[in-house]
Amino acid sequence: MTPKLGIIGGSGLYQIAGLQDQAWVTVETPWGPPSDQVLTGRLNGVEMAFLPRHGRGHVHTPSSLPYRANIAALKALGVTDVLAVSAVGSLREDYAPGDFVLVDQYIDRTFAREKSFFGPGLVAHVSVAHPTCPRLSDAVAEAVQGPKLHRGATYLAMEGPQFSSRAESLLYRGWGADVIGMTGMPEAKLAREAELAYACLAMVTDYDCWHEGHGAVDVAQVIATLTANAEAARDVVRRLSLAPRETCPCGCDRALEYAVMTAPSHRDPAMVERLRGVAGRVLGRST
Repeated sequence: MTPKLGIIGGSGLYQIAGLQDQAWVTVETPWGPPSDQVLTGRLNGVEMAFLPRHGRGHVHTPSSLPYRANIAALKALGVTDVLAVSAVGSLREDYAPGDFVLVDQYIDRTFAREKSFFGPGLVAHVSVAHPTCPRLSDAVAEAVQGPKLHRGATYLAMEGPQFSSRAESLLYRGWGADVIGMTGMPEAKLAREAELAYACLAMVTDYDCWHEGHGAVDVAQVIATLTANAEAARDVVRRLSLAPRETCPCGCDRALEYAVMTAPSHRDPAMVERLRGVAGRVLGRST
C-alpha cells in the first residue's frame, strides 16, 4: 500500500514551497462539511492532504470544530496516516516555548463534543490504550531538525476556549500531564475509529499559568512563538518519509477488528450506510 499523508494544522503548514499539483477540494461527509476545503498535492512524490483545523481565517473554536467531518473527509480522500500539528502549553519546566513534543498519551477533559462515529443502532468500543502510532511518530521524530524534541508526552485536552485557571494548571501538573491543549481530543479517538495511523507533533507556545516566572498566558506570545516555529514545522513535513507497507505494524489500520458489538441482524441500516466511509472494512462496502 502506498501511504497518503494527511496534515491537520494551521495555515503555515500548507504554504510549502515545492508542493505540486495543488488543488483545494470540497469534501462532503455524513457529518457535514469539514473545517474547510482540503488542499491536496504532492511533495517529493508523496501524496498529501492539508486540512486547516480551524478553517482559513481561524473561524472555528476548539469546541465548535467538526471533528468527525474532518477525520471522515481525510479518510474519504484516501489518507492512511494523519499528522496533527498543535499548539500547546507546557506543564513542565524542561518543555520550553519553542520546543517540539511528540505526544503518545492523552487525558481527555473535554465534555461538549461528539466523540465517536458510532452510536445507537451500531455500537462499537475501540481501544485507545495507545492512541498514537509509534511507527508514524518515529518517522516524524526523524524529520525534526532544529527545535528541541521531547518524546513520550501526555497531552491534557481541555474544553476551552478560555485558558486554564492557575488551580487547574497545578492540578494537571499533579496528574502527570506534560502539555495542555484544546484540540487533541476527540481528534485522536476519531482517527482510531477510522483506522488511521495518527501522530501529534505539539509546539510549545507558553508555560500555561502555573509557572511563577511567566504569569498568565499571553495570546501575543503564543502567536509570536507559533510564527517563529512555522518554518520548522514546514521543514518536518518536507522531510517526512513514509515507506510503502502492507499493513501498519502497530495495528492502527485494524483498530475496528473486534470493536463492533451490535449483531448484524440488529444494526440500524441508516447507521451502517452512514459509517461505511470510515468503517467499511468491517461493515462491508456498498455495491
